[in-house]
Amino acid sequence: MRNAEHPDVSEITLAKVLSALADPLRLGVVYLLADGEERQWGELDAPVSKSTLSHHLKTLRSAGVTRTRDEGTRCYVHLRSDDLEARFPGLLTSLLDAAPADATPVGLK
Repeated sequence: MRNAEHPDVSEITLAKVLSALADPLRLGVVYLLADGEERQWGELDAPVSKSTLSHHLKTLRSAGVTRTRDEGTRCYVHLRSDDLEARFPGLLTSLLDAAPADATPVGLK
């Protein structure tokens, strides 16, 4: 995960964000991260393999939905709430209010 690229706020597109959030597991990750806390990648408890979860986290990062940072051998992820709000006011709040039943539950270990 070294040197992960994150799009600048101005490069985040609605199509990419909506595409990333169309997957129930990725939506579940967003629900988990919506509390504003940064989570260690290894803490995430999702009903998929580690490689599949890694793919989903990369999709969210590439779309500009999350930001990932390395600290030693650990990787942390958080929701880019402020950036998404600046780019698409009200989108994240509306999404989180409207679709909880569509999200695959993702918890913490």
